[in-house]
Amino acid sequence: MNTMLQRSISRDSTQKRERLESDPVQSEGLSGEAAEESISPPSFPPEEEAAFDSFSCRVSPRANRSSPSQSLLSESNEKKSEANTLFSSAKYENAINKYEEAAAICPHYLDYELAVLKSNIAACHLKLEQYKEAIQSATESLDGLSRSEKAALESVERSSEDPEKDAQEEEDELEEIVSAGAQKSAPAIVEETDAQQAARKRRDDILRIKAKALMRRARAKSELGGWSNLSGAEEDYKTLSTMANLTSADEKIVRTQLRTLPPRAKAAQEKEMGEMWGKLKDLGNGILNPFGLSTDNFQMVKDEKTGGYSMNFNQNQKPQ
Repeated sequence: MNTMLQRSISRDSTQKRERLESDPVQSEGLSGEAAEESISPPSFPPEEEAAFDSFSCRVSPRANRSSPSQSLLSESNEKKSEANTLFSSAKYENAINKYEEAAAICPHYLDYELAVLKSNIAACHLKLEQYKEAIQSATESLDGLSRSEKAALESVERSSEDPEKDAQEEEDELEEIVSAGAQKSAPAIVEETDAQQAARKRRDDILRIKAKALMRRARAKSELGGWSNLSGAEEDYKTLSTMANLTSADEKIVRTQLRTLPPRAKAAQEKEMGEMWGKLKDLGNGILNPFGLSTDNFQMVKDEKTGGYSMNFNQNQKPQ
């Protein structure tokens, strides 16, 4: 009997020692926060990690430190700060390079953060009077903001659903315990949750950067000139005129441009149309002259009522 008891005790001791050797956290007596830090963080797919990064600061500072994407974003933000300093010092070429470095590091699915960088690059190109490059960078910014705006709207809608439901359930409970007169005199007030406030702030930020990118692209198109660019600038300023978050200075610029751009665009259109007809005429004469004809035999007549054109043939007109 004693022999069996000793064997049982020895077996239990061996198993316990094996468990301790296989679990260094437990064998070292770590518990609580220390034990928690010794465990490897979970890994997420990019889509989940993107959402996780956006709100992790409100959930767990430790999770922030362990996120690879957050580390890349922090590095990108450092380079953006350096670029901002270069921009303030009027070193626009260097600022562009630094903004591009920040964009290269920033996780590709963070559309808003990338859009901010592209908008800043557009501002640098404007300072350097590189209007084509400014248009391209501003357009890339607006494309990213379009995706971010859609996601932000969906987030606002989702965050608004549950509070409304909870408020209704709370009202139903009140009906059972509060008199009708008391309910009318004290209507329930639903406060925004942290998630709602964060979603609305993100949407406001998106609209703020959208206004900047539109102003920069519109100005670049206006400066570059040409029928297509001037028409595009007019469209951008029309969009800006509907936005409620413009500064008073920007509103003044928008009003001025919407007044001056239409005649400029029309003049550019007529000039380009004249140049196009001139080239077509030269081409047509090269084809028609061997037959004793010229483009002068064909006259384009504009209908002032409709703005359209019709073609008349004049056989008596001799080639020149």
